Amino acid sequence: MSTVVVVGSGVAGLTAALEADARGHRVTLLTKASLADGSTARAQGGVAVALDGPDVRRHVDDTVAAGAGLVDPTAAHAVCGGGPDALAALVCLGAGFDRTSDGSLARGLEAAHSVERIVHAGGDATGAEIARALVAAVRASTVMVREDAFALDVVVEHGRATGVRLLDGEVVPADAVVLATGGSGQLLGRTTNPSVATGDGVAMALRAGAHVADLELVQLHPTVLPDGFLVSEAVRGAGAVLRDASGHRFLLDVDPRGELAPRDVVARAVARRAHEQGRPVVLDATALGAEQLAARFPTIDAHLRELGLDWSRQPVPVTPAAHYAMGGVVAGVDGRTSLPGLLAIGECACTGLHGANRLASNSLLEGAVQGRAAVRAIEDGPRALAPRPGWGAPEPVTVDGGTDAFTRAELQSLMWDVLGVERTEPALTRAAARLAAWAPPAPTDPKSAEDANLLVLARATVEAARRRTESRGAHQRADHPRTDPSQALHRVLHREGA
Repeated sequence: MSTVVVVGSGVAGLTAALEADARGHRVTLLTKASLADGSTARAQGGVAVALDGPDVRRHVDDTVAAGAGLVDPTAAHAVCGGGPDALAALVCLGAGFDRTSDGSLARGLEAAHSVERIVHAGGDATGAEIARALVAAVRASTVMVREDAFALDVVVEHGRATGVRLLDGEVVPADAVVLATGGSGQLLGRTTNPSVATGDGVAMALRAGAHVADLELVQLHPTVLPDGFLVSEAVRGAGAVLRDASGHRFLLDVDPRGELAPRDVVARAVARRAHEQGRPVVLDATALGAEQLAARFPTIDAHLRELGLDWSRQPVPVTPAAHYAMGGVVAGVDGRTSLPGLLAIGECACTGLHGANRLASNSLLEGAVQGRAAVRAIEDGPRALAPRPGWGAPEPVTVDGGTDAFTRAELQSLMWDVLGVERTEPALTRAAARLAAWAPPAPTDPKSAEDANLLVLARATVEAARRRTESRGAHQRADHPRTDPSQALHRVLHREGA
């Protein structure tokens, strides 16, 4: 029986905690806010799962195609193949998914999927239902839950992770540390992410000397309201279209798949058309009708009506915003990292599943599959992840230094300007110099600790974007617009001197 510390309470962390508890391990779950906070509960999209045996191969193919040459096929096979069991486990925990009149699971279509395989709950409240079921199960288990507990750093002794140091200085010892801290959306000024998404796990891993990769690959969601509220891709899957200021459905001019092209394609097209015309692009869902919109997308419908908008009668303005981090702590599907005793799962991990562009609704799936697989890895002992083909040799980055104070708003504005829809070397170089001049704040409270983590991530992300001198998936270099086959590898970084 091992002592396991799980940091984070999204689908990945909650699943891992429950699985470890069920298998007899002593589990402590740390979350810096409450169990229900985080991105999982906000996820409108569903769970992409191949319920029919032959569809697993198609799901893998769709994942690989969307990932723009960077998907690890082994990871794709493991996650897509593990989908049915992971979904069944959620159902057993009481998660209620939408069903058809005959009682079978209802399945929808989202961008870059070749068939309808997206399972939803409550129409556009899938994440909320999954979080509800998992939180209830954790509350009923013997997992020790510590809310408002900010994990500051991984404790490393004799070359392996042995626990977590909290903000107040307390050390929580562990045979295995599982990072499940979610994404880093708050790194950029325009984001769909909740305020807690400050990339803490990735920054912790970097400081501990673990390898991270692909930080430059930040997925933008193409249909976000001006107030930052996301309009699910499932809306376009149901038939909504994007129109420019003249009313033209312009996506078909860009890609034959139109609104269901991969997210990176749609996001760039939306941003460029808005820039060209000086007016926002609109999402037109009027053809779906008020009754279908309210029934199928109740959360979005209610939010729009609170804003005084009736999307059944009038298109609504949308814009791209940062949504998902494909990069993170280098990990296997089982969570193993380059540091023995440290595992990373969910959005804070980089398994190679998402490549350079995440396939819609693969993230909840990944968290559910990884959460279970990580416990099996813990039981196999604290071994490091073996080096894998296609992952470049680690390159150093600096996480310390600088003397100037900064504000989070300044950092977010800078990062959106240089890492938004398009990047250029001059802008990235200027950003790197400015970031190097800023001093990481002393972590005296959660806000300053988050700011310190964001600065670590900002420096590493800008450096990764400078090193990838090509355009691939979510990484668009205006000064290097072509994809360079010689750069089809994962950019791996580690702390300088680690």
